Amino acid sequence: MADYGSSDDEYYGCGEGDDDQDSMDVFQGVENETECPNERGSSTKVITKESLLAAQREDLRTVMDLLSLREQHARTLLIYYCWDVEKVLAVLVEKGKDQLYAQAGVTVVEHDELAPSQFLSKVMCNICMEKVSPNVVTTMDCGHYFCNDCWTEHFIVKITEGQSRRIRCMAYRCNAICDEAKIRNLVSAKDLDLAKKFDRFLLESYIEDNRRVKWCPSVPHCGNAIRIEDDEFCEVECACGLQFCFSCSSEAHSPCSCLMWKLWAKKCQDESETVNWITVHTKACPKCHKPVEKNGGCNHVRCVCGQSFCWLCGGPTGVSHTMSSIHGHSCGRYQEEHEKNTERAKRDLWRYMHYHNRYKAHTDSLKFESKLKETIQGKVLKLEERASTNKDFSWITNGLYRLFRSRQVLSYSYPFAYYMFGDDLFENEMTAGGQGN
Repeated sequence: MADYGSSDDEYYGCGEGDDDQDSMDVFQGVENETECPNERGSSTKVITKESLLAAQREDLRTVMDLLSLREQHARTLLIYYCWDVEKVLAVLVEKGKDQLYAQAGVTVVEHDELAPSQFLSKVMCNICMEKVSPNVVTTMDCGHYFCNDCWTEHFIVKITEGQSRRIRCMAYRCNAICDEAKIRNLVSAKDLDLAKKFDRFLLESYIEDNRRVKWCPSVPHCGNAIRIEDDEFCEVECACGLQFCFSCSSEAHSPCSCLMWKLWAKKCQDESETVNWITVHTKACPKCHKPVEKNGGCNHVRCVCGQSFCWLCGGPTGVSHTMSSIHGHSCGRYQEEHEKNTERAKRDLWRYMHYHNRYKAHTDSLKFESKLKETIQGKVLKLEERASTNKDFSWITNGLYRLFRSRQVLSYSYPFAYYMFGDDLFENEMTAGGQGN
């Protein structure tokens, strides 16, 4: 596709995206433009604030030329079909132009504006039920007309509520989308800032409603967006240096699927494993049910609430539970289900820690290795200055890129193994003498 903006707009390889902004800035090299290896064939385009309008107009022009529409009607179509030009063409071929327009709320046949000479007297606005002069009445493409005050209030409410991309006619059961130029004129007469907000919403709909375009999730936001051309399940790189998964907008996490990474991230952040530890190392007080940890050798345990209980069976103790009498308790009886639950909790905790420790070690190494960025850039600059002739030193940054990529894939292979292979891989590593790395 055509280049949208300045030379900073560039193609990036989806198949080679990574997750760490600091570690992968190095691949921008010493120039503003850099192409990353593209092994999967998917291409992406960085859309800056300056090139956003040009990117939107490219799709608008395609539909306008194809269907001989005005810009506002083409935008209405594309917003309805989420800026998918191919979808518009498919519906056109399958259902025809009339059905295409009807579904999107496009009314191409325009009706003349009400003129003073058209009526001998005032006209009735069916919203406020007031008789007004035809000079203060606006007619939409669908033919419905209301007074400007009612239209303006309707538009202000919709824009304020964030529904400005598809503002429908106020007439009962009318699916037609209002003329954006008329919306702009009426709103700007009362609130110029709100009219600018309306224009911004229309512009940003190209990103927020488009499944092939997403904002860069950088914090603070760099202001850029990414457009993909092929596979939406890919990892992309923004001009700011951030790599992320285009599908879920989280950090790049291959070979993990988006679901795997979502579960793993939640598992690392919440207290699920803390609960497992509590299950393994504590027992609930039979009175207040709070977890109690045993810190001595005696099986007679006392909770902070004042309740004493037997550590072996978990039952409350009193005068009937002494050294010579354990009436009503089954301390020596084997409780199979309880033991199974405890062992299962222990095993789950060990298994999680096995994979998490290795994942953490490799991600820490990745962050440490990212400090090579400035060193490599400085040395490349010196080599280029000393070279008497033009020489290509891209093999240096390419080699470092491969190092980061390998480290990243290795890091995320542990969450992948945790969910993919169940206990099988864990058992092999723990019992077959494997290194587990």
